[in-house]
Amino acid sequence: MKVKRIKCKVKSLWFGALVSAKPKLLSIAFLLYSFFSFSQVTTEVDTTNIRIGEQISYKIKVETDSTKLVVFPEGQTFMPLEVVEALKIDTTKKASKFQLLREYKLTQFDSGSYYIPRQKIIVGDTPFFTDSLKVDVNTIEIDTTKQGLYDIKPIIEVDKSASKWWLYLLIVLAAIALIGFLLYWFIWRKKPLTEEEEIALLPPYDRAKLAISKLENQNYLERSDLKGFYSELTFIIRKFLDEKVYDRSLESTTDQLIERLQLLKDGNQFNFQKDTISNIDTIFKRADLVKFAKSQPDIALAELDKQTISNELDAVKAILPEPSEEEKLLNLQYKEAQERKEKRKKILLTTAISLFILIATFVGFGTTYGFGYVKDKILGHNSIELLEGNWVKSAYGFPPIYIETPKVLKRVEVELPEEAEGKVKTLIFNYTGENDEFNIATQTTIIGKQKEEDADVQKAINLNNIIEQNLKKWEDSGVRNIITKNEEFLTPNEAQGIKTFGTAEFPTSEEDEFYEAEYMLLSFTTEQVVQQITIVWRVNDSYADDIVKRVVDSIELNPNVNREEETK
Repeated sequence: MKVKRIKCKVKSLWFGALVSAKPKLLSIAFLLYSFFSFSQVTTEVDTTNIRIGEQISYKIKVETDSTKLVVFPEGQTFMPLEVVEALKIDTTKKASKFQLLREYKLTQFDSGSYYIPRQKIIVGDTPFFTDSLKVDVNTIEIDTTKQGLYDIKPIIEVDKSASKWWLYLLIVLAAIALIGFLLYWFIWRKKPLTEEEEIALLPPYDRAKLAISKLENQNYLERSDLKGFYSELTFIIRKFLDEKVYDRSLESTTDQLIERLQLLKDGNQFNFQKDTISNIDTIFKRADLVKFAKSQPDIALAELDKQTISNELDAVKAILPEPSEEEKLLNLQYKEAQERKEKRKKILLTTAISLFILIATFVGFGTTYGFGYVKDKILGHNSIELLEGNWVKSAYGFPPIYIETPKVLKRVEVELPEEAEGKVKTLIFNYTGENDEFNIATQTTIIGKQKEEDADVQKAINLNNIIEQNLKKWEDSGVRNIITKNEEFLTPNEAQGIKTFGTAEFPTSEEDEFYEAEYMLLSFTTEQVVQQITIVWRVNDSYADDIVKRVVDSIELNPNVNREEETK
């Protein structure tokens, strides 16, 4: 191990010379010796020659008494080498003194010779400075005769983690399928006909013959219910005549009906047989006596009347003229019109039910989640997609900025002026949403020491000046009407900074077009590091407000960079 020591002691020879001096000088010498003898600073490094990416162990030892406060270097004070890790201070007691040790892990990813600048350690009220140290960073030699050189691999798109969109899709499809099935089952399905409906579809003659045959099953005669029997029997023949011969047969009296039938026969409209009208007249008058005069004819006569009515149905059917082609066409058109009417009825009913379900669903979700949210969810809203998407929590830059964002921030290449090469290092990561509805960026700037001899007079970075420069750059890029407010800001892990926020009009991709947006600029600094988070979102976007709150609540900075650690 290569060790480089710096000891702040007063040599004994110098002290001996003072002993022979005047008493006043002697007292001063004692004071100086007392001070230096109890405070010394030593540095050690394990090596000054590394390969790219390897680490150097840089240790600072301080030996002092318990009454003095010791402040070690913080942050990126070792530039151009980067601090990978600053270990905790190790304190040991040595006699009446305390020995404090702090180790720093340093690295560099570019080959060349670099100087670790002088480091400032404060013991009590007195500053101590270490010597600068040269470090050589070598490249890794590759034997190209055994292994060829290859181009840098391109960025690989990583598949997104599986989401549950398919589950929501299945639920929606299942709901639609259920509603469709219910509509089909109760409205569109051809339901099996009941017995009454099947009978109603039969031709009038077949329907009448079937009704007569069913009279036996109703047991009117067995129960001696002659009134019910004759009422049913006369209704059957009246119904048949109403449909095929005279359309007022049901509402006519017996005399009126017989008179009408005779007129139709005399007018040669229906060629009734000689006894047809007479038989119908006889049975109808007997039925009237049974119904209204409580007549009780013999059961055998009732059976004979039923057979007579059946025969007269056959006789009337035989003389009925065949329907003309025009009548058949009219019947067909009527049937088609009825089918169209029934179809329109089903369509209207289906539409009404569907609209009711949609409106009821919208009202239900709107009452629960808000009508504006439901509307935007249905029509689509970029900010909702960002807010409810798969968020990413990651660290950006070095020292790292830990932050959770709706999308992964991508690195932006930054071109620095020639005079800043090797002195300033800037890392920028950002995300820009569609139509500029939401933008976020992180920036880490590490400022190296300009000259080695000025290491002991480094001035603190003026964060307010940097914020003013940022706003000036916005104005130069076309942003107008910038309204600014400043206030102190504290991250969840207690990193303190400045919050700059307000509104402004930002240019769009279209010429002379602007959109009004809110912005927030969070700025943090240590001795040589500036870290900033910039968020811009459109005004009156409540979803973007929720996104910003979630992002800001997630921000954490490396405590080794943003908080000074003081110890004895």
